[in-house]
Amino acid sequence: MQRIRVIDSHTEGEPTRVIIEGGPDLGGGSLAERRTRLQQQFDRYRSAVVNEPRGSDVFVGALLVPPDDPSCAAGVIFFNNVGTLGMCGHGTIGVVATLAYLGRLKTGQHRIETPVGAVTAELHESGDVSVHNVSSYRLAKDVAVDVDGYGRFSGDVAWGGNWFFLVNQHQETLELSNVERLTEVTWAIRQTLEAKGITGRDGAVIDHVELFGPPTRAGADSKNFVLCPGKAYDRSPCGTGTSAKMACLYEDGKLPEGTLWRQESIVGSMFEGHVNIVDKTIQPVIRGSAYVNAEATLILDERDPYCWGIR
Repeated sequence: MQRIRVIDSHTEGEPTRVIIEGGPDLGGGSLAERRTRLQQQFDRYRSAVVNEPRGSDVFVGALLVPPDDPSCAAGVIFFNNVGTLGMCGHGTIGVVATLAYLGRLKTGQHRIETPVGAVTAELHESGDVSVHNVSSYRLAKDVAVDVDGYGRFSGDVAWGGNWFFLVNQHQETLELSNVERLTEVTWAIRQTLEAKGITGRDGAVIDHVELFGPPTRAGADSKNFVLCPGKAYDRSPCGTGTSAKMACLYEDGKLPEGTLWRQESIVGSMFEGHVNIVDKTIQPVIRGSAYVNAEATLILDERDPYCWGIR
């Protein structure tokens, strides 16, 4: 039998499962190289940790690895029910909260290395975490797609650590009771984008679709629904999605540098963010809270037909 020690947390409602012991040895090299190694050689570990029967579609996993960059406090590779992720905003907040819980990080700023670059995370005295994300930008504006059975949608293709199709023009109601319909619509949009060859830079798949609407929570500027790559919806306001949105708002002249933007999620939780301009690039900062809610040892028994997860 093999054992994997994990710590679970949630960031504004979205769960993160951090592997702290017993994960696969990915060797050395860059985080991008080790992410590829995880995909190609150790994908069953990903499935065992986040897929049923131990996990669920909504879980995001985080494998702690030694950083390649010596200035970083930790390296991390994020993954979900269908594959690895380049970056994860809520997951980074969850990782910092977990490392603080373990006594490995104290309040202050820390660099965390991800496969798409190093980010700076600040652990505040309150327990909140601010993440200075990777540079974000809009690739294409007002891209129109006709989705069979659902009508026409117009959105921006943008990068915030993952690729997004950000939809402002739609007729959907952003309420928690409507998540089945919202999932259907956004999944159909994603499939249409792929069918029509609409991609991120260098042909990258746009694997997140985000709808925006008026907020329902006092103090919020916007409300969203985010469909993640594995067809689960984000319970948090989505860190990389909020980053991509703020980059577009800045480029449109609607969000000056340093001005706060408060993004409400479909469950009513909220991230607070702003953008900094560094070397002519847009660098978003998002702030939220994470809470550790479980410690566990996962047991991998090869006699179990679902030892490596239901895929």
